[in-house]
Amino acid sequence: MSAGRSVADRLVVAPEVAAALAAGRPVVALESTLISHGLPYPQNLEVASASEAAVRETTGAVPATVAVRDGRVLVGLDRAALEALATAPKGSVRKAARPSLAVALAEGGWAATTVSATMIAAAAAGITVFATGGIGGVHRGALDASAGAPASLDISSDLEELGRTPIAVVCAGPKAILDVPATLEYLETRGVPVISLGQDEVAGFFARSSGIKAAAVADGIDAAARIVATHLGMGLGSGALVCVPVPAEVALPDDVARDAIARAIADAEGEGIVGPAVTPWLLARIAELTDGRSVPANTALIVNNARLAAQLAAALLES
Repeated sequence: MSAGRSVADRLVVAPEVAAALAAGRPVVALESTLISHGLPYPQNLEVASASEAAVRETTGAVPATVAVRDGRVLVGLDRAALEALATAPKGSVRKAARPSLAVALAEGGWAATTVSATMIAAAAAGITVFATGGIGGVHRGALDASAGAPASLDISSDLEELGRTPIAVVCAGPKAILDVPATLEYLETRGVPVISLGQDEVAGFFARSSGIKAAAVADGIDAAARIVATHLGMGLGSGALVCVPVPAEVALPDDVARDAIARAIADAEGEGIVGPAVTPWLLARIAELTDGRSVPANTALIVNNARLAAQLAAALLES
């Protein structure tokens, strides 16, 4: 009977990833929801491939894209598996987060891992650095009760995972459509250091800055690695978040990004868009409002984060 098996027992670690871990080489975990749910084909495959290539730019570094298939957690996907996820019929691939990971494993078939599920898999495999685009967080209005209605409490499991799993997560900040101040407060409460790389303000996803002063600033990868190594080394149990601004050449101006987000949120409320449909709807609407400029910003930050995560993984091994 397999019901009692742990995550570690369900891991299938690719030979290249296993060899890198055994040899003490840097490994970076990558999520798979951007392939199955985040981007259309063939852009999804192109970005996933570019992210893996960006990891390999750091000498000796190996990417480990994570997904679930037929009751197993795959850590490291080959080209055929990436293509299978990228071309799967709409609705045929589950989305696996901490709350839905058991369902994905029990039901079989393909499931793509979100931030929380990828962190779980990475920790079980012995990988300490994970790169993603932007983390989930506290949705706008999640903590507000208005017109007699209760607060939605729509808060991503990403935040709880950061509070309980000792992984360094490299991202471009919380997704800008969220309540970013509340998200950062939640992370502080859960004991997660938020480290801004190279600037005084937390990265703003599509834009370089969120307008929120960072609690901790690292002027480079080595400085970030010292903070991350110290935090993880103390055994406090929580992860660390390293926020990297989107490359300047594709970043949206701060005012353009904030105006588009505000308008998209107002439009979503007017259309009655709620629940899991909100995030993809908002991202699509923001692309429309910015004449498509948010799309290259989104894809560029994903690849850039993978590259810097590999550098962080290498620096951690030397610290």
